[in-house]
Amino acid sequence: MGRFQMVDEDAIRDGKCTDVYFRRVVEVMERDGVNPHVTMEVTAAALPDPWGVFCGLDDVIKLLDGLPVDVDAMPEGSVFYKNEPVLRISGRYRDFAVYETAILGFLCHASGVASAAAHMKLAAGDRPVYSFGSRRQHPAIAAMIERAAWIGGVDGASNTCAPEDIPLAGTMPHAFVMCYPEQEDAWLAFAQGAGPEVPRIMLADTFSDEKDEAVRAAACGATAVRLDTPRSRRGDMRAIIEEVRWELDVNGYPDVKIFLSGGLSRADVAAYRDVADAFGVGGAIANAPVIDFAMDIVELKGRPFAKRGKRSGVKQVYDLPGGGRLMLPARTPAPKGAVPLLAPCIKNGIAGVGLMRPDMKDARERVLSRLPALAGEG
Repeated sequence: MGRFQMVDEDAIRDGKCTDVYFRRVVEVMERDGVNPHVTMEVTAAALPDPWGVFCGLDDVIKLLDGLPVDVDAMPEGSVFYKNEPVLRISGRYRDFAVYETAILGFLCHASGVASAAAHMKLAAGDRPVYSFGSRRQHPAIAAMIERAAWIGGVDGASNTCAPEDIPLAGTMPHAFVMCYPEQEDAWLAFAQGAGPEVPRIMLADTFSDEKDEAVRAAACGATAVRLDTPRSRRGDMRAIIEEVRWELDVNGYPDVKIFLSGGLSRADVAAYRDVADAFGVGGAIANAPVIDFAMDIVELKGRPFAKRGKRSGVKQVYDLPGGGRLMLPARTPAPKGAVPLLAPCIKNGIAGVGLMRPDMKDARERVLSRLPALAGEG
């Protein structure tokens, strides 16, 4: 451990960040000379929504690269359904047993965030959604959260440790406004002092009525006003937004947009997307429920073998020409025109040329291209 309560990368890579029972059983199996060849699949028996977005594969490949295993997986950004394998590992059990904790941690958390972001983006329609959840997460995982949210479809992220190529977005805190003698002083300072690339989005709910502050902020050069009214003060939020829009319009600021934030849920975004121009979403994305993946043996020594409640045998998942989905035993011939989703990532311990490698841009496009067809699935 270092200065903060964080596990360092070497501990994860060396299999030291694991549930203790994995270390104990590996010691017992080593003593007894037991190390069978197995194939294990990662599946979710239940999901928070009808579908999820697969994410976290990049970290899994980096973790397992160099171990004597084969790994196949869906590409990052793939939409998946319950009971479908998103990843499988083949090798001798003792060689990778201690990594199950980290593998599931990588996939469960990132997939939960990416899934929540995709559902939020779908709820927003054509309105931009930004990931504003940095203060709702441990700072050590900020890059992972923002990457997963970006893959899920958000239009930008607030944390400065987001991976490169993710647009940074943010406005101003209430504390900034309160540090100046008058609100106008703060708004004018921001308008004059922020870089030319920074949108002039002014916070308009610090002290007085939102419509009053919005008009005053617009007079100070705001291109948009942000409403971040705490839930305890909201009342009828739609009425507040509509009043702000009306006052901006009648006072000569029809081009000033309304940016909504402050504890937004998916239902809020869907409800206000016709009256707000953009959304900053925090905990609903950053603190999204994890995907409850499990990792189970489906083959032992080359034959189908599974515990109660799991389907034995290696499987493949197909996208069908008509837009349907099908899961079959991997050795069953594929239907005509079907596209297999699980592809090799690591072969004989090596993640190399010719094998699938995660790409953040491709993963994001994969999600966004599927969203229109998923609109009716929740």
